[in-house]
Amino acid sequence: MSSRFGVRMPSAEKVVQALAAQAGEMVAPHGGSAANALGLTQQVPIREVYVTTGRTRVLKLGRAEVVIKHAPVWMFSLGSGAAGAAVRALAWMGPAHAAPSLKKLRRTLPLKEWRAWFVGAPPCLYGWRRRSAKKRFAPDQTRNIRRTPDIYCAVNIVGRQSL
Repeated sequence: MSSRFGVRMPSAEKVVQALAAQAGEMVAPHGGSAANALGLTQQVPIREVYVTTGRTRVLKLGRAEVVIKHAPVWMFSLGSGAAGAAVRALAWMGPAHAAPSLKKLRRTLPLKEWRAWFVGAPPCLYGWRRRSAKKRFAPDQTRNIRRTPDIYCAVNIVGRQSL
Protein backbone atom coordinates (compact mmCIF):
# COMPACT_ATOMS: atom_id res chain seq x y z
CA MET A 1 0.00 0.00 0.00
CA SER A 2 1.19 3.46 -0.78
CA SER A 3 0.79 6.53 1.40
CA ARG A 4 2.31 9.98 1.37
CA PHE A 5 5.08 8.63 3.59
CA GLY A 6 6.00 5.83 1.20
CA VAL A 7 5.15 2.20 0.65
CA ARG A 8 3.88 0.19 3.62
CA MET A 9 2.43 -3.25 4.17
CA PRO A 10 -1.36 -3.69 4.27
CA SER A 11 -2.91 -4.50 7.63
CA ALA A 12 -2.93 -8.12 8.75
CA GLU A 13 -6.73 -8.15 8.62
CA LYS A 14 -6.75 -7.12 4.95
CA VAL A 15 -4.18 -9.80 4.10
CA VAL A 16 -6.19 -12.49 5.90
CA GLN A 17 -9.45 -11.37 4.26
CA ALA A 18 -7.82 -11.40 0.80
CA LEU A 19 -6.36 -14.85 1.40
CA ALA A 20 -9.74 -16.17 2.53
CA ALA A 21 -11.52 -14.66 -0.47
CA GLN A 22 -8.96 -16.18 -2.83
CA ALA A 23 -9.33 -19.64 -1.25
CA GLY A 24 -13.12 -19.42 -0.87
CA GLU A 25 -12.98 -19.76 2.92
CA MET A 26 -14.76 -17.96 5.73
CA VAL A 27 -12.57 -16.13 8.22
CA ALA A 28 -13.30 -14.17 11.41
CA PRO A 29 -11.44 -12.88 14.47
CA HIS A 30 -10.72 -15.46 17.19
CA GLY A 31 -13.07 -15.73 20.18
CA GLY A 32 -10.64 -13.88 22.46
CA SER A 33 -10.57 -10.89 20.14
CA ALA A 34 -14.34 -11.04 19.77
CA ALA A 35 -14.83 -11.17 23.55
CA ASN A 36 -12.60 -8.12 23.97
CA ALA A 37 -14.39 -6.21 21.19
CA LEU A 38 -17.80 -6.99 22.74
CA GLY A 39 -16.63 -5.88 26.19
CA LEU A 40 -16.87 -9.34 27.78
CA THR A 41 -13.23 -9.27 28.90
CA GLN A 42 -10.54 -6.68 29.39
CA GLN A 43 -7.82 -9.04 28.24
CA VAL A 44 -6.27 -7.65 25.08
CA PRO A 45 -4.92 -10.25 22.65
CA ILE A 46 -1.23 -9.77 21.91
CA ARG A 47 -1.05 -11.96 18.82
CA GLU A 48 -3.42 -11.66 15.91
CA VAL A 49 -5.39 -14.89 15.67
CA TYR A 50 -8.21 -15.63 13.24
CA VAL A 51 -10.43 -18.67 12.79
CA THR A 52 -11.25 -20.12 9.39
CA THR A 53 -13.15 -22.90 7.70
CA GLY A 54 -9.92 -23.78 5.88
CA ARG A 55 -6.74 -25.34 7.19
CA THR A 56 -4.62 -24.05 10.07
CA ARG A 57 -1.60 -21.98 9.04
CA VAL A 58 0.77 -19.26 10.22
CA LEU A 59 1.46 -16.20 8.09
CA LYS A 60 4.62 -14.18 8.53
CA LEU A 61 4.05 -10.54 7.69
CA GLY A 62 7.36 -8.80 8.21
CA ARG A 63 8.30 -9.52 11.81
CA ALA A 64 4.73 -10.21 12.86
CA GLU A 65 3.05 -13.61 12.89
CA VAL A 66 -0.64 -14.05 12.16
CA VAL A 67 -2.15 -17.37 13.22
CA ILE A 68 -5.13 -18.70 11.28
CA LYS A 69 -6.75 -21.66 13.05
CA HIS A 70 -9.28 -24.12 11.67
CA ALA A 71 -12.62 -23.88 13.46
CA PRO A 72 -15.87 -25.86 13.24
CA VAL A 73 -18.50 -24.61 10.79
CA TRP A 74 -20.98 -23.70 13.54
CA MET A 75 -18.70 -20.84 14.62
CA PHE A 76 -19.50 -19.13 11.31
CA SER A 77 -23.23 -19.86 11.34
CA LEU A 78 -24.15 -16.23 12.09
CA GLY A 79 -21.53 -14.61 9.88
CA SER A 80 -18.94 -12.02 10.80
CA GLY A 81 -21.25 -9.48 12.45
CA ALA A 82 -21.85 -8.90 16.14
CA ALA A 83 -24.04 -12.01 16.49
CA GLY A 84 -21.32 -14.20 14.97
CA ALA A 85 -18.72 -12.59 17.22
CA ALA A 86 -20.97 -13.37 20.20
CA VAL A 87 -21.03 -17.07 19.27
CA ARG A 88 -17.22 -17.20 19.02
CA ALA A 89 -16.75 -15.15 22.21
CA LEU A 90 -19.10 -17.35 24.23
CA ALA A 91 -17.31 -20.48 23.02
CA TRP A 92 -13.98 -18.92 24.03
CA MET A 93 -15.25 -17.75 27.45
CA GLY A 94 -16.26 -21.25 28.52
CA PRO A 95 -19.00 -22.62 30.78
CA ALA A 96 -17.83 -20.86 33.94
CA HIS A 97 -18.41 -17.42 32.41
CA ALA A 98 -21.43 -18.20 30.23
CA ALA A 99 -24.17 -16.67 32.41
CA PRO A 100 -22.46 -13.31 33.06
CA SER A 101 -21.39 -13.14 29.42
CA LEU A 102 -24.94 -13.70 28.18
CA LYS A 103 -26.23 -11.05 30.55
CA LYS A 104 -23.71 -8.53 29.25
CA LEU A 105 -24.36 -9.50 25.62
CA ARG A 106 -28.07 -8.84 26.13
CA ARG A 107 -27.26 -5.28 27.19
CA THR A 108 -24.58 -4.54 24.58
CA LEU A 109 -25.80 -6.18 21.38
CA PRO A 110 -28.25 -4.24 19.21
CA LEU A 111 -31.74 -5.78 19.32
CA LYS A 112 -31.50 -7.07 15.73
CA GLU A 113 -28.17 -8.82 16.43
CA TRP A 114 -29.46 -10.20 19.76
CA ARG A 115 -32.50 -11.69 18.05
CA ALA A 116 -30.31 -13.17 15.31
CA TRP A 117 -28.06 -14.64 17.99
CA PHE A 118 -30.84 -16.00 20.15
CA VAL A 119 -32.78 -17.52 17.25
CA GLY A 120 -29.81 -18.74 15.21
CA ALA A 121 -27.24 -19.72 17.80
CA PRO A 122 -28.98 -22.16 20.17
CA PRO A 123 -29.53 -24.83 17.48
CA CYS A 124 -25.83 -24.50 16.65
CA LEU A 125 -24.59 -24.67 20.20
CA TYR A 126 -24.50 -27.99 21.99
CA GLY A 127 -24.03 -28.91 25.60
CA TRP A 128 -23.30 -26.19 28.14
CA ARG A 129 -23.61 -23.34 25.64
CA ARG A 130 -27.18 -24.21 24.75
CA ARG A 131 -28.21 -24.97 28.33
CA SER A 132 -26.79 -21.62 29.52
CA ALA A 133 -28.69 -19.68 26.87
CA LYS A 134 -31.99 -21.45 27.57
CA LYS A 135 -31.64 -21.17 31.35
CA ARG A 136 -30.68 -17.49 31.25
CA PHE A 137 -33.38 -16.30 28.88
CA ALA A 138 -36.87 -17.72 29.14
CA PRO A 139 -38.95 -18.26 25.98
CA ASP A 140 -41.29 -15.36 26.89
CA GLN A 141 -38.43 -12.91 26.21
CA THR A 142 -38.27 -14.12 22.62
CA ARG A 143 -41.98 -14.63 22.03
CA ASN A 144 -42.16 -12.29 19.02
CA ILE A 145 -39.18 -13.86 17.26
CA ARG A 146 -40.15 -16.08 14.35
CA ARG A 147 -37.81 -18.79 13.10
CA THR A 148 -36.92 -18.49 9.47
CA PRO A 149 -35.34 -21.30 7.45
CA ASP A 150 -32.30 -19.21 6.45
CA ILE A 151 -31.25 -18.80 10.10
CA TYR A 152 -30.69 -22.50 10.75
CA CYS A 153 -27.15 -23.43 11.35
CA ALA A 154 -24.88 -25.27 8.95
CA VAL A 155 -23.92 -27.75 11.65
CA ASN A 156 -27.30 -29.45 11.26
CA ILE A 157 -26.24 -30.39 7.74
CA VAL A 158 -22.61 -31.21 8.48
CA GLY A 159 -23.15 -33.04 11.75
CA ARG A 160 -22.53 -32.46 15.40
CA GLN A 161 -19.18 -30.84 16.11
CA SER A 162 -17.74 -29.63 19.38
CA LEU A 163 -14.96 -27.30 20.42
